[in-house]
Amino acid sequence: MIVVTTNEIPGHRIDAVFGEVMGLTVRSRDIGAQFTASFRALGGGELPEMTKALYESRQEVMHRMVVEAESKGANAIVAMRFDTSEMGTNWTEVCAYGTAVFAIPLGRGEAGATGQSAYLVEAAAGAQPPAAAAQA
Repeated sequence: MIVVTTNEIPGHRIDAVFGEVMGLTVRSRDIGAQFTASFRALGGGELPEMTKALYESRQEVMHRMVVEAESKGANAIVAMRFDTSEMGTNWTEVCAYGTAVFAIPLGRGEAGATGQSAYLVEAAAGAQPPAAAAQA
């Protein structure tokens, strides 16, 4: 699944739009991690416990968003964004959202094709990529 923050995918033509998809989670802060982070905050710097929790939340919502897009028949998500907000004093909402699309890679010689898209087309057709053919 290709996931990009841009509205287009270089070297691809968007053939179908399936609509908005999202992944959402609401997490409560672990009281032990929050207590440790409070002490670390006194000295300044990164709060590893909170960084880990946010990282894991983002991974989870990305996965949920991709699963929703796949269920609609999409092979890519464009205009992906994250949104994070506080809900009360101990809850954090993390959301990933974007537009589910079906993107077709452009082949060598097609207007807008990139090296990567040409490689994808050739690999799907079972052809050897030019670099591999030159080495053979």
